[in-house]
Amino acid sequence: MPTNFNLNGKPASTNADPDSPLLWVIRDEIGLKGTKFGCGKAACGACTLHVNGKAVRSCSYAVKFVEGKEVTTIEGLGTEDNLHPVQQAWKEEIVPQCGYCQPGFMMATAAMLKEIPNPTDEDIDSNIVNVCRCGTYYRMRKAIHRAAHLSK
Repeated sequence: MPTNFNLNGKPASTNADPDSPLLWVIRDEIGLKGTKFGCGKAACGACTLHVNGKAVRSCSYAVKFVEGKEVTTIEGLGTEDNLHPVQQAWKEEIVPQCGYCQPGFMMATAAMLKEIPNPTDEDIDSNIVNVCRCGTYYRMRKAIHRAAHLSK
């Protein structure tokens, strides 16, 4: 039985095993490669995307749980011509080094800013717990503050 959901604002469907991680459906079946595989244990956050606006670690989130829901990946956060404030801030602050983990950080940040539109450094430290092996945390913090300002 297919699992039906909306992906980046458009109808989507999969016949994948209902217990398959959403990450692999998004990457391998649908072909959107922005959401990354990091650890496979929901610890690093590279696979973060949104389900009904909430940040979810898709490597450990079964596809059956998206039935009838809205899924947003980094590809659906903004467009080339109309970047999301988080994407714009990341660009302005030149955040990425290798860039691998950055889509997950941007998705986690976008979800946090919906809940905490003007975060403090403590809010950021408490809510953005993804892992960056390159150590771009300082630039990310600056970008998160800039994104909050751009979102106003």
